[in-house]
Amino acid sequence: METRTGSCHCGAVVFTLQLPDGLQNLRRCNCSLCRRKGAVMAMVALDGLKVIQGADKLSLYQWNTGIAKHYFCSVCGIYTHHQRRSKPDEYGFNVACLEGVNPFELGDIPVADGASQSRVVPS
Repeated sequence: METRTGSCHCGAVVFTLQLPDGLQNLRRCNCSLCRRKGAVMAMVALDGLKVIQGADKLSLYQWNTGIAKHYFCSVCGIYTHHQRRSKPDEYGFNVACLEGVNPFELGDIPVADGASQSRVVPS
């Protein structure tokens, strides 16, 4: 089991990850939100991510179906993690928040097609 620590830019939010198979399945997403944030993400089970500092500094953003929960630091604005719509039993996390990881050195990252999987809620 690999344990990693991550944080937002200002350090107000700090989290740990328990990664049974290490850092795997890196991806970007082309949904309307992810396209704008441009983060490289990986996934972890809900019980594999623990916010150990600054839970009170996290802000929540939801839209459309309201299933996905996107968290970011209310101080510096960095996206740290989200509870997934397609797999609500997992968190996606911002790989660039991990200590010692430079996402520009990770090679080609596949893009998940979140845009065509979006569900529009009728008005």
